[in-house]
Amino acid sequence: MPHRVEDFLESDAFFVAVLNCAREMLTIYRESPRIASIFAAQQRWLMAHAGFALHFGYPGEPKLGLYSRRFIAFAVANKIASRNTAAAFIQEMLAYRFLSPVLSTSDKRTRLLEPTETAHEHFYRWLATHLFILDSLDGGNRLDRMNADPSAFSRMQPLISKGIIDSDAVRDPGATYNLFNWANSGGLIMDYLMISIDNFDRNSERAHIGPVSLKEIRDQFMISNTHLKRLLTTASEMGSVGWTQPPYKGDTWISRAFIMEYWGYQAAKFAIVDAAAEAVLGLAARKTASLR
Repeated sequence: MPHRVEDFLESDAFFVAVLNCAREMLTIYRESPRIASIFAAQQRWLMAHAGFALHFGYPGEPKLGLYSRRFIAFAVANKIASRNTAAAFIQEMLAYRFLSPVLSTSDKRTRLLEPTETAHEHFYRWLATHLFILDSLDGGNRLDRMNADPSAFSRMQPLISKGIIDSDAVRDPGATYNLFNWANSGGLIMDYLMISIDNFDRNSERAHIGPVSLKEIRDQFMISNTHLKRLLTTASEMGSVGWTQPPYKGDTWISRAFIMEYWGYQAAKFAIVDAAAEAVLGLAARKTASLR
């Protein structure tokens, strides 16, 4: 059996590994802000997963293939985005050359789309990072097995996409997490705050992370000062972040409740990835039944 959400929530080693995963996501952003912006807010992240899965073959769907009308209908039916937002996302992906039209198709009435090599490489890297983290926790060889099987990624990604889209724990992990993850660049800012945690005692009400530079956050994630302060002020009013001196001064702290929302989201996501890996790669990809 794949690891359960409860296994990840009980493992301090998992939380440390999750912070390493967040660091890798921020590295991807620094290397390619445009592609990484897809992962910066939940709605865009869900739409990207949905698009890949429709291309590869979404579980339970009678056919495979990505085209604008189908994507929009899927996004609306699964309460991911409105018709206008989904349509705009497709156009943006085409403009950025993350999607391209399929040149030859038997149905001339439907313009099929496919992820470009650039989009494929970044999604592959996203999954590879998650498999690497899982392998580091239980001594498995998921990543090596995926790298050795050219079809493994295209078979795993739709399973992960469906798992994520169907999961309340991933899509609605808590009020503060949602505040950040639905804001532009909010997911990246949340990762930035979390990776500043050196030690976390889950019995403590707060984790102190030292001074945080708003200018550094603004410059790094291309967010306006007004938007950033509004985001942090709302989180502060919720009791989720705060400062030892008047707002934005002194050491910054993050509440245990906020950290546990983040941990819970990551646990649910990694459980979905692990289940997909086991379904495609088999039990042999995992060495031990427990986390280190």
